[in-house]
Amino acid sequence: MKDLKAKKELKNIYSERDIIGGVFVIRNSFNDKCFLDATTDLRGIKNRFEFAQKTGSCVHMKLQDDWNKHGGDKFIFEVLEELKKSDVQTAEEFKTDIDLLKTMWLEKLNGKEFY
Repeated sequence: MKDLKAKKELKNIYSERDIIGGVFVIRNSFNDKCFLDATTDLRGIKNRFEFAQKTGSCVHMKLQDDWNKHGGDKFIFEVLEELKKSDVQTAEEFKTDIDLLKTMWLEKLNGKEFY
């Protein structure tokens, strides 16, 4: 009974957490080339990046060649802009806002070399 109650409590905490999305780059510090992307879960993608660095696996196929040549330790995860999902926003509306942010950042970083 205690396990069920604890599980339910954890589910409630998880569902009530702030959802933070945003735009990020994974920058190769060796050649300054960037991979720009957006996500509705910045914590999750950052954890995935850190796990890839620790395990030697690559976080994204577009980075694979340079990841193999230079090593995962040459890559840096940088958040460019965060956006908190509002209580009244649907998941689809939130994703649309995140995608718009990504488009704005692509324009801001015009001239930067991307993967």
